[in-house]
Amino acid sequence: MKESEKRTEKKLGWFRETYKKIAESRKKIEVPDGLWTRCTNCSEIIYNKNLEENLRVCPKCGYHFHLRARKRIEITLDANSFVEHDFELSSDNPLDFPGYEEKISASKEITGLNEAAVTGEGKIGGRYIFLGITDFEFIGGSMGSVVGERITCLVEKALKEKVPLVLISGSGGGARMQEGVFSLMQMAKTSAAIAEFKRSGGLYVSLLTHPTMGGVMASFASRGDIILAEPGALLGFAGPRVIKQTIKQHIPQSFQRSESLLSHGMIDLVVNRKEMRPTLIKILNLLLPE
Repeated sequence: MKESEKRTEKKLGWFRETYKKIAESRKKIEVPDGLWTRCTNCSEIIYNKNLEENLRVCPKCGYHFHLRARKRIEITLDANSFVEHDFELSSDNPLDFPGYEEKISASKEITGLNEAAVTGEGKIGGRYIFLGITDFEFIGGSMGSVVGERITCLVEKALKEKVPLVLISGSGGGARMQEGVFSLMQMAKTSAAIAEFKRSGGLYVSLLTHPTMGGVMASFASRGDIILAEPGALLGFAGPRVIKQTIKQHIPQSFQRSESLLSHGMIDLVVNRKEMRPTLIKILNLLLPE
């Protein structure tokens, strides 16, 4: 190689290395609190106001961020139509599990909720429905005694009044381990209530959001007459890491995602968040004409 070519190659190598260092340093830049959010999927920096206007969906890659229960009610139901049920129910510590009460108190302060599920009644497109939502920000949206009781009471009220039921699940925590068997009992209780509701001819639409796992997915979340899911949501029982540790095999990146479950017939439709409300209205109008 000629001397001039060596010098050129050396300069190019320096430029490549410098560019690589700059790119890596940019990835490590701290994002100021309250102004910007870095997309979990594509690392795009998004102005929080724009993110909220886009219903917390990344405008670049379409990643669906977690949506809080109150916001979910706001974008799903007709304005000012929601009436909350069973707000007075609150969690206890039946097993005296260390740190559980402190965790509940911290979750209450962070979310403004007193439990991981919000239930009630309202209207969507002018049609009366019963609505339940689990909030991932409250101990992972996990199902303890209160969550199970609220869901069950909601289903029983929908059965009594012969009103459609919509449950929106975002419960990465599954059953709540701090309550032991009391939490596991909620799987059977909610499933039995929904079975009775469906036997009576009631319509139950289940919406799965990222993530819906464990005992929630294995009980009421997977029992819908129609099951919808947001794009890219992680849905299943045991998570990919647990499965990989158990069977010692590589887990495909698409494993347990909404699109994979759709292709295997486990869910009925994957719907973008912006299209979810009109899709729900269409389903209700189609299956329950006036």
